Amino acid sequence: MATSIFSRRLDLLYLVFFAIHIPIMLLVDLAPLYPTSMKPAIVSQIRTWYITTYRDQFFVKPPAWFNAYTWMEAIYHMPLSGWAVGALLRDDPKVPLHLLIFAVQTAMTTLTCITDYLSWSSFSNAEKLELGKLYVPYLILSVFMGVDMFTRLERRLSFTSGGTGSRVKTA
Repeated sequence: MATSIFSRRLDLLYLVFFAIHIPIMLLVDLAPLYPTSMKPAIVSQIRTWYITTYRDQFFVKPPAWFNAYTWMEAIYHMPLSGWAVGALLRDDPKVPLHLLIFAVQTAMTTLTCITDYLSWSSFSNAEKLELGKLYVPYLILSVFMGVDMFTRLERRLSFTSGGTGSRVKTA
């Protein structure tokens, strides 16, 4: 029987993250991928508000690599996020493997975005700080998640090999 999500505090944090991440992807990040005729008005309104409020150039005039990141969100993040919600609730043993991959990919793409927007000469430090309030928490959570998942996998592998961490000799 699975351990309750409420007794697994970090998994509960990740569950909340994915539950929030899915609507953000659908309403903001993936908006450019919707066919115009099928794009809900709320998606356009939220995106317009976001662009007006933050002037985030990734959403105004995205570089080619950012478009690739958007497709990664659609093809990888969205399905993984949906899976993660259920997997975290049922304490699926594959969670550490999948969330480690997610965490590394998210940390690298988010770090790329942060590094890029910090170089925007047309933005004041205050505007960069406002963008940082959106991007930096994703970086922090993804690095934390990656370390947590790596540690979980390492413990599991050490336990499997007899707890010594040494390699088992085979004939």
